[in-house]
Amino acid sequence: MDFGSLINNLFWLFLVFAFLSPYFQRQALEAARTRQILSLERKRGSRVITLIHRQEAINLLGIPVARYIDVDDSEEVLRAIRLTDPGMPIDLVLHTPGGLVLAAEQIALALLKHPAKVTVFVPHYAMSGGTLIALAADEIIMDENAVLGPVDPQIGEYPAASLLALVQSKPLDKIEDATLIRADMAAKAIKQVAELAEKLLAKHMDPERAATTARLLSQGTWTHDYPITVEEARGLGLPVSTSMPREVYALMSLYPQTQIRRPSVQYIPLPYTKGGQE
Repeated sequence: MDFGSLINNLFWLFLVFAFLSPYFQRQALEAARTRQILSLERKRGSRVITLIHRQEAINLLGIPVARYIDVDDSEEVLRAIRLTDPGMPIDLVLHTPGGLVLAAEQIALALLKHPAKVTVFVPHYAMSGGTLIALAADEIIMDENAVLGPVDPQIGEYPAASLLALVQSKPLDKIEDATLIRADMAAKAIKQVAELAEKLLAKHMDPERAATTARLLSQGTWTHDYPITVEEARGLGLPVSTSMPREVYALMSLYPQTQIRRPSVQYIPLPYTKGGQE
């Protein structure tokens, strides 16, 4: 074989390797996630379901895709619940900015109906529709610095509560028809979400407190991205603890952000103690 043929063969081998490498990396990552889920299930004697939204690279161009709760998620979570014995606890690892109310509601109601204990783990954040899902749990286990968020609905790009405030502050003849239509939708959306939140909260608090908490969470008390801390969540009467298993953190490490950008946070990935590294 002459030198030119060798170079040509090496070139094609490189192309094949470059093409297949992402596939094998993805398969290895999926296998590691499965092992970690099985480890957590054995420790807790439960069915573990993950609902984790990151920006993950897709196809060969590495295009990042923003993830949120959608109907595909609700379909898969409902299938997992159907495949779980009524007497087996369910553990849901939740990391999401929120998403479609319809999908979040389907998941929350399915968890509410599950006879055995339902635990939701929030290692970092579960906002909006994620919080709505967490309200269906018997126990919400949060990292000490994790947050939940309000569940007030959004109509397009506008908070529903702000649309209602607008129509109450201006004469109707000064408001466009399209805005009035959005305000009507906003009133219905707030009512629907408040009723759902109250139904979910009634699982672990008295009816009066459930109604009060549902109103606080759904009617624009805070901005939509307001972080509800562990202490505030407990103050609202939510069944929150901070006994997060190490396996959940290990599982989250297997859902890395896309590496397209240069990382802005770096550290030695080992536990540190006052006496030195472990």
